[in-house]
Amino acid sequence: MLLGVKWVPVCVAGEMEYDERLARFRQGHLNPFDRGEEESTREDKGTPQHEVRPELFSTETKTQSVDRAMDLGLAEDHFSRPVGSFVASDIEQLKQAIEECKRLILELPEHSERQKDTVVKLIHLRLKLQELKDPEEDEPNLRVLLEHRFSKEKSKSVKQTCDKCSTIIWGLIQTWYTCTGCYYRCHSKCMNLITKPCVRSKVSHQSEYELNICPEIGLDRQDYRCAECRAPVSLRGVPSEARQCDYTGQYYCSSCHWNDTAVIPARVIHNWEFEPRKVCRSSMRYLTLMLSRPVLKLREINPLLFNFVEELVEIRKLRQDILLMKPYFITCKEAMEARLLLQLQDRQHFVENDDMYSLQDLIDISSGRLSCSLTEIHTTFAKHIKLDCERCQAKGFVCELCKEGDVLFPFDSHTSVCHDCSAVFHRDCYYDNSTTCPRCTRMTERKNEPATPEVA
Repeated sequence: MLLGVKWVPVCVAGEMEYDERLARFRQGHLNPFDRGEEESTREDKGTPQHEVRPELFSTETKTQSVDRAMDLGLAEDHFSRPVGSFVASDIEQLKQAIEECKRLILELPEHSERQKDTVVKLIHLRLKLQELKDPEEDEPNLRVLLEHRFSKEKSKSVKQTCDKCSTIIWGLIQTWYTCTGCYYRCHSKCMNLITKPCVRSKVSHQSEYELNICPEIGLDRQDYRCAECRAPVSLRGVPSEARQCDYTGQYYCSSCHWNDTAVIPARVIHNWEFEPRKVCRSSMRYLTLMLSRPVLKLREINPLLFNFVEELVEIRKLRQDILLMKPYFITCKEAMEARLLLQLQDRQHFVENDDMYSLQDLIDISSGRLSCSLTEIHTTFAKHIKLDCERCQAKGFVCELCKEGDVLFPFDSHTSVCHDCSAVFHRDCYYDNSTTCPRCTRMTERKNEPATPEVA
């Protein structure tokens, strides 16, 4: 036997190695706050001090603590019981692990990879804690509240924000609803706290815009309170920041005004300005629902706008032509089978009148999209009437003043239409002729003719 060397039996060495591995396993998978109890238990059993190897914990304390926190909340077999049988002790352990992660995030170097990983683990721990606290219950698929028709959402991956509490909706573990009318979104737990009625009811009963530009009344008239929820607000942000809605001109709190932007109808009509402005949540939903509704009669609100915006004059002429083409399609079997008028189904008011506009129409006119699409539809309609369909061609007119030229149609650019009998003439012939319309003259003579006596 060599001097200074102590031989240990193989079985004893194996037992020591097993105890050491067991201690490491327990340190990594049990409650990270029970390390003191384990050490005291180990001392009571008489375990030799040199077998504990405290240097394992002195240099790797932070790394092991982070791993322990993750394993505590994320390991599938950690709780050693079937899914759904969680008890209060499990929630307490998760809370302890969350606090441990929060402490480690503060201790680790900023912007380090280890700190980022710890933040991710903290998020997972909190999600698991939320899942244990609020397990998904059987919620009704449809709920009606303050004229809202809430439908239960089934999407689990889309990240939304609750319009009531302004916090994120975690669709994976939380039940949430969306109003089918105004698209108001909220948690299931927030539904009983809703005080805002559905905006669609306002659209149905009062389909009109505020046509004054930012009609501000001042915070003093609002009693320094939010115009919607009546929470105290001020321009200095104490207790809550006052945010002005450019559509209503009123001030709102940060819960009712999320700095959403929208095109303001009053600025478009009076200034032809399309720059989005900040509006409150209720105004945002109202403007969204009203966007495609034809409620703007420009000739009454601001008739001078046609003198300064050439695109409006062009669109008005195209709409007038389409209205003149409509009788041809209604009486044409081929046009009805081809459903030509359905090309304007997104702008149904274009086949009903020529003076009502929606806010979306004005936006598309400004961008040039409407002019291109409407010109293409106009060309398709004219081609059917003048070239493709013999029945529609037979409904054309011949100029009765000069009795020359091709067949005329009321939507041709070089024609004029009699307002009384709808007869079509060359424009030059119609204005150069000093007499009345020949067709109107014949109709008047027929009315004045004495009735033919009946033959016995």
